[in-house]
Amino acid sequence: MKKNGLTTRKIARLGLLTAAAMILSYVESLIPFFPGVPGIKLGLPNLVTVWLLWLGTAGEALAVSVMRILLTGFLFGNLYSILFSLAGGLLSLAAMTVLRRLEGFSIYGVSILGGVCHNMGQLLVAVLVVETYRLAWYLPVLLVSGVVTGAVIGIVSGIMVRRLAFMWKE
Repeated sequence: MKKNGLTTRKIARLGLLTAAAMILSYVESLIPFFPGVPGIKLGLPNLVTVWLLWLGTAGEALAVSVMRILLTGFLFGNLYSILFSLAGGLLSLAAMTVLRRLEGFSIYGVSILGGVCHNMGQLLVAVLVVETYRLAWYLPVLLVSGVVTGAVIGIVSGIMVRRLAFMWKE
């Protein structure tokens, strides 16, 4: 059944991708990764977001990202984790969507920008919540970590796009 461009198959795929992103988020929470600066993560759930930006639409990536953030926040986090994740995720997705539409940018560059913007969005919310601009001292470390983790996610996403593109064909 087709209604507003959504087929049953597409809804099922988006549900599965939301579940996959939630699983990656949970797995990421189990990995003992603490580089000394709060907020730095590997960004495993962003594999699904970048994959969707490449093979699906920005709207589908937005729907899956928001659902993943809300569901994992309610299941494993709290209101602050949802707030920080939404800020980073939405800014990251907006920047990646713009860069994706421009010519000349690869999946690696888009993912790196996403990693950097995610950290910047979270830092902005942290400055507003804590009410001090002194948290901006974390910016250089967060920028470097965004580039590194964005590059890793971009490399893995590129492999996923090549190997799993068949799943997106109608």
